[in-house]
Formats: sequence, structure tokens, C-alpha cells
Amino acid sequence: MKKLSFSLQLLLGLVIGVALGFVARAGDVTWLTATLTEVGKIFVQLLKLAVAPLVFTAVVVSVANLRNVSGAARLAGKTLLWFLITSLIAVAFGIGLGLILNPGQGVTISTAGAKAPENAGTWLDFLTGIIPTNIVTAFTELNVLQIVFLGVVLGAAALAVGDKAEPFLDFSRSILDLVQKALWWVIRLAPIGTAGLIGKSVASYGWDLLAPLAKLSAGVYIGCLLVLLVSYPVLLAFVGKVSPLTFYRKAWPAIELAFVSRSSVGTMPLTQRVTTERLGVDRGYAAFAVPFGATTKMDGCAAIYPALAAIFVAQVFGVHLGVGHYLLIAFVSVVGSAATAGLTGAIVMLTLTLSTLGLPLEGVGLLLAIDPILDMIRTATNVTGQMVVPVLVARSEARLDEAVFNAPPQPLDEAPVVVRPAKGTEPALA
Repeated sequence: MKKLSFSLQLLLGLVIGVALGFVARAGDVTWLTATLTEVGKIFVQLLKLAVAPLVFTAVVVSVANLRNVSGAARLAGKTLLWFLITSLIAVAFGIGLGLILNPGQGVTISTAGAKAPENAGTWLDFLTGIIPTNIVTAFTELNVLQIVFLGVVLGAAALAVGDKAEPFLDFSRSILDLVQKALWWVIRLAPIGTAGLIGKSVASYGWDLLAPLAKLSAGVYIGCLLVLLVSYPVLLAFVGKVSPLTFYRKAWPAIELAFVSRSSVGTMPLTQRVTTERLGVDRGYAAFAVPFGATTKMDGCAAIYPALAAIFVAQVFGVHLGVGHYLLIAFVSVVGSAATAGLTGAIVMLTLTLSTLGLPLEGVGLLLAIDPILDMIRTATNVTGQMVVPVLVARSEARLDEAVFNAPPQPLDEAPVVVRPAKGTEPALA
């Protein structure tokens, strides 16, 4: 009997999860809802367990690997520029949809019980929060932004020190290899985790909570789909000069895992494999671009969603927004993307946007119930963008292997075999 591909296994898990969720909700089967919830929770916990060592070592190694990549500064600059351009496009879709749909008008939801989150994002918190006061706390509290900062600093320091830093870099590469191998075992459980996560969402929420927030929910999904099916394909076809259909066929496993796991960082090992093994991006460049994107490239969470949510909150609370406010939304979305830091949810980014606009933070409380449902499409959009940009940059720098890009999709059922490099060369995956 032919073994199902990883993509089909994920799809099967999705279908089974939806079916079980409907059964649990329609029949009020409490034990089934609880089981689905626990299965999904365990899967997410396993993903999160690897976040700190994965992000830290990936950033250290990717920064150190830049010395082996010719034109590293130009590549990094182009990557950042395309991150900004695609974020501006995404936030433009978000603001445009908000003005067309008016998601908060006519909403009869009560704001009396809405509470502001205990920890609201502010620009001061964002800027000062980048630098940890305690290295251990950054890891124990899973502050991804601070972990990224530490990784960049130590990676740059290793570059400056030179050969004396090789033992540290070898150790970091070994830890990265170990974590990626272990995390791949967790990713192989994704079909089961998918069934639990999507089943729990269907069983717990159904469509009841979406009714008063239907316009907002539709706006987020439409906005993300416009970015996924219009913006990215146009850029791939006319800037990257590659086939959008081939891109999505190759990238689908990572997009699907992002949708159900709601974690860019948790999806990162699969994103990295897809970007290099299926899309043909140069490994040395991808070793920098993918981890960088997984922690800062958030078109769904940091652009489309906060734009629509801010307009929704303003309309619900009767606050008028002018042109200046919309420009502020665009600015916050582009500059504050790193505040989301690749974890599930976009609450920090939303509170940062609302506080910058002077809108009531209690509005966040109105949206918490449906956040998991919206976070699925947001994260799928994030991860897609994290693969699109490396393809565009690699294509412009002749670092895209078109033969690999256009070849039939390579199977992702087996974990990558790590080939230890000689000193002075970047690690490769066989």
C-alpha cells in the first residue's frame, strides 16, 4: 500500500479534525472536546519547547554564516527592503478592506465587560524590551524578541572574533542540528496535532462567536487571501519571474502546518527545508533569511489584522479616524512587525497599534474569543511571505536554482541528514 505524502497526511488530519469537532459540538460530547483540546495543546507545547534553543542557535549560526556568503550586506539589505515593501502592501489591503467593510458599524456587542489586557504594548516597551535585563529570563519567559537580539549580538561578535569563536559556533551548529532533528520528529506528528487543533476550534467556537464579528472575521480572511492569491503571485511572476503555481505547490506543506500550528517559529524547520530543497534558494542565504523572517516577517499578524482590528475598535467605541491615523497604522505595522516575534497570537502588536492611535485597549478583550480562528490564516500568510521574499531576493542575486524550483516536489517524509561542514564553510543539508 502506497504511503501517503506528508501534505496528504496533514490534509487528512484537517478533515478528520473538522469532522470530530462538528460531532463534539453537535452532540455536546464533552470527553471528545476535552480530548481534542489536550491533543492540540500537547502538540503546541512540543513546538514551543524547541523555540528558545532553535531561535537562538539559528540566529547565531545564520549571522555567522554571512561571512561565507558573498555580498552579505547587499543580501541582508534587499531582504529587509522586501520585508518592508510587502508589509506596506499588506497593510494597504487591511486599511482598504476596513474602509470598505466598516467592520465595527452596526455591531451590537456589549463593551461593558471588555477588559484591557494586563500587559499592553507601547513603543517604550517595544524599544526597551528588545534588550533583556537578565539573559536567563529571556529564555525562561520565552521572550523571542530578546532571544533574537542576543543571537544577533553574539553572532556578530563571533564574526568579529574570527577563528577563536569557532568552538562556540561549532557548539551552536551542533545544538541547532539536534533541535531541528528533534523538532522534525514533532512535525511528523502534525497530522495528529492538526486534528486536535482544528477539532478543538470547531468544537469550542463553531460559528456562534463569529456572528457579531462576521465583518471583521471576513475582512481578515479576505485580506490575507488577497495577499496570498494576488500580491504574492504578482511579485513572484513579475519580480521573481517564476511560476506562482509552482511556488504554492512546493510550499504548501509549510503553509498548511503554519495554518494549524499558528506558529511561524514552530514551522521554521519545515519552512527552511521547503525554501532550500523545493524552492531552490541558496542554502547559505536561506540560513540567514528564513530565521530572520520567522521572527520579523508578519504580514498577517502585524499588517492586515491590526489595521482591520483598529478600525473595528474605533467604530465600536465611536472614535473617528482620519488620514493621519491610517498613516500611523501603516507606520506601526511596518516598523513594529518584530513585536509579534513569531509566536501564536498578535495581541502585543494589536495593543501597540491601539495605544499608538489612542484607542481604548479594552477593544482587545472583544477580539480575544475569536483570535485563534483568525490566527490560523494570519500565520499561514506570515509563513508564505517568509518564503516569497527569499525567492525574490535569491532570484535577483542569481542564487535561485531554477532546476530545483521547477522540478517535481521532493518528498518531505524523512528528516534531513545533516552534513557537518569543514571549518569556514556553512552547514549543508543532504
